[in-house]
Amino acid sequence: MSEVTVIGLDIAKNVFQAHGADAQGQQLFSRRITRGKVLEFFEHQPRCLVALEACGGAHH
Repeated sequence: MSEVTVIGLDIAKNVFQAHGADAQGQQLFSRRITRGKVLEFFEHQPRCLVALEACGGAHH
């Protein structure tokens, strides 16, 4: 299995969406993560680039 090199994280109030890709841009996973589980999720990921995107409701 390929190694994750980029994780895109769409943040919101309570549920985040994470997408992992390898160096060639192939999607390796797509997951919904609750706010309380985000740190636990990243503890189990390899060192990689993390890109954040926030929807309009994430700032309220």
